[in-house]
Amino acid sequence: MRNISALFSMLMPGFGQIYNGQFLKGIIFVVIEHLDNIIGNINRAIQLDFNGFHQKALEVVVYDGMMFYPGFYVYAIWDAWYFAKKGADKTKTAIPFVIAGYLGEMGAIYSSRLPVPTLTVGLLMIVPMLLGMFIFRNQ
Repeated sequence: MRNISALFSMLMPGFGQIYNGQFLKGIIFVVIEHLDNIIGNINRAIQLDFNGFHQKALEVVVYDGMMFYPGFYVYAIWDAWYFAKKGADKTKTAIPFVIAGYLGEMGAIYSSRLPVPTLTVGLLMIVPMLLGMFIFRNQ
């Protein structure tokens, strides 16, 4: 159940909260995610980048909106994963997610120097989160 809620939030921030029964929080997260995507033009940049138009993706993205996204994305996943288990250790389990958010922000800042920006930034966030979920699976 815990990993399912995290995977739902990876697909769409807020879906994991809805899966956990936190409907109001989930709806707020979905709205924030959509607003940030619209403001930052993130989905268009992802579409262009994955189709090989890396420079065009960097030109399309609005950095004012995009810089908020990695931290929010990682927080939404941690929140869904953490609250899916009663009595989980909040301090230890947050460490890999904080690292993932930091790496995502740094990747976003230096995205113009990365060969495939959106994929690289995504992996910089997802890999530490998955490792953290594996390491702290019993906490």
